[in-house]
Amino acid sequence: MKLPLALNLVATGLLSGVSAHTIFLQLNVDGTTYDIGHGVRVPTYDGPQTNVNADVMACNGPPNPTTPSPHIIPVKAGSDVKAIWRHTLDSGPGDVMDPSHKGPVLAYLKKVDDATSDPGTGAGWFNIQKKGLEGSVWATDEVIKSGGEQVIHIPACIEDGQYLLRAEMIALHGAGSPGGAQFYMECAQIEVTGGSGSAKPELVSIPGVYPANHPGIVVNIYSGLSNGYQTPGSATLEC
Repeated sequence: MKLPLALNLVATGLLSGVSAHTIFLQLNVDGTTYDIGHGVRVPTYDGPQTNVNADVMACNGPPNPTTPSPHIIPVKAGSDVKAIWRHTLDSGPGDVMDPSHKGPVLAYLKKVDDATSDPGTGAGWFNIQKKGLEGSVWATDEVIKSGGEQVIHIPACIEDGQYLLRAEMIALHGAGSPGGAQFYMECAQIEVTGGSGSAKPELVSIPGVYPANHPGIVVNIYSGLSNGYQTPGSATLEC
């Protein structure tokens, strides 16, 4: 028996909501995947942030309180790391995020004195990754397809020292109206060595880097995007 259209849509929504949200919960560096929460400030709840002007846009926070970590993960400048995403803290690589949650994938760094205590809020961030829509494939599709691995290149030209590494996925399935985009982010605590220190990145503030009315944040991704998709975020550091 076929469900009436309205009931069918409700049922579909309930099913897709089972694995809808996502958490960046661990980091892989040089072939080593650290334990969940080792050097990553993970929340127990997988919900999104939706207010681009909130302080919690930096490293997540209420209503998703994050757990502090005393660990700092060593990373070599010029290497690739993998931010590992899962639906919940207990999910496997087959349960990353619902495939309806399509959108861009980004990463930022902020140099800090103490990565274990700096809240991340405010100025000093710079972009090191910005991927949006390639053909018909969203960057979130690629992360889901890879089993939750977001590969992030750590630029060779940055200074040595402690950093917050902010990995982010933005889901645009409900972004047709203001406040509908869903932002998922956590911060890893890393210590970078081997950098040349020659970079002069464009520094931005989080919150502040995303205007609430940006066309990559308020957008109907089902309308065909005849003019393409404009990924939000500052210019990516290249070196």
